[in-house]
Amino acid sequence: MAELADALDLGSSPPERIGVQIPSLAPDINLVYILYKKEVKRVSENIMAVKVEDVSPVKKKLVFDISWLEVKNELDSVYKDVGLKAKVKGFRQGKIPRNILESMYKDYAEDEAITNLVNRYYWEALKANNISAVAQPNIDQKGIEAEKNFTFTATVEVEPVVKPEGYLGLELEKEEHEVSESDVDARLQEIREMFGTMEEVASDREVKEGDFSVIDFEGTHDGKILKEMKADNYLLEVGSKTFVPGFEEQLVGIKKGETKQIRVKLPDDYHAKDLAGREVLFSVTLKNIKEKKLPEIDEKFVQNFDKFETLDDLKKDIRKTLTEENITRSNTVFKSLIIDKLLEINKFEVPQSFVDRQVSFMIADMQRRMAMRGIKRQDKSELYNRFYDLYKNEALKVVMTILIIKSIADKESITVSDGELEEKIQEIAAQRSQTYDSLKKSLEDGKMIEDIKSEILNAKVFSFIEKEAKIKIIKK
Repeated sequence: MAELADALDLGSSPPERIGVQIPSLAPDINLVYILYKKEVKRVSENIMAVKVEDVSPVKKKLVFDISWLEVKNELDSVYKDVGLKAKVKGFRQGKIPRNILESMYKDYAEDEAITNLVNRYYWEALKANNISAVAQPNIDQKGIEAEKNFTFTATVEVEPVVKPEGYLGLELEKEEHEVSESDVDARLQEIREMFGTMEEVASDREVKEGDFSVIDFEGTHDGKILKEMKADNYLLEVGSKTFVPGFEEQLVGIKKGETKQIRVKLPDDYHAKDLAGREVLFSVTLKNIKEKKLPEIDEKFVQNFDKFETLDDLKKDIRKTLTEENITRSNTVFKSLIIDKLLEINKFEVPQSFVDRQVSFMIADMQRRMAMRGIKRQDKSELYNRFYDLYKNEALKVVMTILIIKSIADKESITVSDGELEEKIQEIAAQRSQTYDSLKKSLEDGKMIEDIKSEILNAKVFSFIEKEAKIKIIKK
C-alpha cells in the first residue's frame, strides 16, 4: 500500500464528476435538449431506490439499491481523478490507460466509489424521509460487482417520539422541614469545631478515643515489609474509623514513646487485591498525643466574624442558612419524586448512543473532580470501561428524564423567551461578580447558551407540573 500512496499523491480536493454533454452541433438543439431531459429524468428515477424499515422505536434501517449505471459513473469519476494525479513509470501524468489504472488502483477506486455513494445517498435519504439521526450509522455493504446494482444498508438510531401521559394532576407529598433550636445548636457546634486548635498533651497519660495520635508504623505480611503500609509522623484521630478496621481500637492505652505490635485482618474488598482478606502485623510507635481544644460559645467567640455583633446575630444567620438549605433539599427531593412518578407512568425506549454519551459526560465530570483533589489523571477510555456498568443505570434515567421533560414542554408549548434567558445570565453574572457582557461572551464561546436555556425550560416544566399537581405538605 506504500507504493500506492507514493504513486497516487492525491490532493484534498473532491473528485471531479463526469457529466453528460449536450452536443453543440445538432439539427434541432431544442428537440435534443427535451429528449435529454426526459432521459435524465428516466435514468435518475432508476439510479437509486431506498426502503425504510422500523427496527425499533429508536432505530431505523435504510436499504439502498443503486443502479449499476450510477456505480459505473462514480467509478469513472474516481478513475479520472486518480489518472490525473497518479504517477506511473512509462506514462505521462493524465494519459495513463484505464486498464493500467485498474490493475494498480482497483481496490482504492472501489473503496472511494463506495464511500462517495454511501455518503451521498445516505444523507439524501435522511432528508427525503425526514429522518433525524442521532448517531453515526452502522453501514453494511458487500462491495462492488461489475454489471450489478450496488446495495447497502444503513442502520441508524433516531430520537424516540415520546407522548407524555399522567403529568397533570399528580398526587404528591412534599416535605417541609422546620428549623429547631437543636438544629441551630448542632450547626453552631460544627462552626466551633472549625475554630478548634490542636494542642499537645502535657501529661504522661494513655491514648484515649478522640485523641489525635502521632505515630510511626510499618506493616508486614508473612515477614515481608509492605512499603505502602509504612509512614512516619502520621496524624490519626483515634475513633475516626479512617484507618483499616481494628487498628485504631488497639491504639487505646498506649503511652508516648511506647511501641506496640498490632495485628489486623484486612477486609475482603481491600483495594490491593493481593492483600484482601490477609492478616497484617503493624509495628506502631506512639510519638505524641494531641487533643483538640474548642473555644467557648460566647460573645468573645462572635469576634471571629466581622458581620455579627452578638451571639444572637450569629444564631439568626445560622437559622436563616438552615432554612434555605432545607428549602433547597426539599425541592430537590420533590423534583426527584416527580421524575420517578413520570418515569413510572411513561415507558419508552431510548437510543443507546444517548446513554453512552451521558456515561461519557459523567466520567469526564469524575475526572475533573479527581484532578481537583490532586489525583493523577487517568486515561478516559480506561475509566469508561471500568465505570460504565456503575454509571449506565443513572445515565439511562438522566436521558429518559431529559426526553420526557422535553416532550411535556413541546406538548404544553412551554418555551424560553430571550428576556428570560437574559435575566438568567444577569443573575449568574451577579453571583459570579461578572459583567453581563463578559459572562455572555464566555457562555457563547463555550457553547453553553443552550445549556442555560435547557435549565430554564426544565425549571418551567417542573413548575408547571407542580402547579397542576395535588400536593400534600408533610411538616417535619
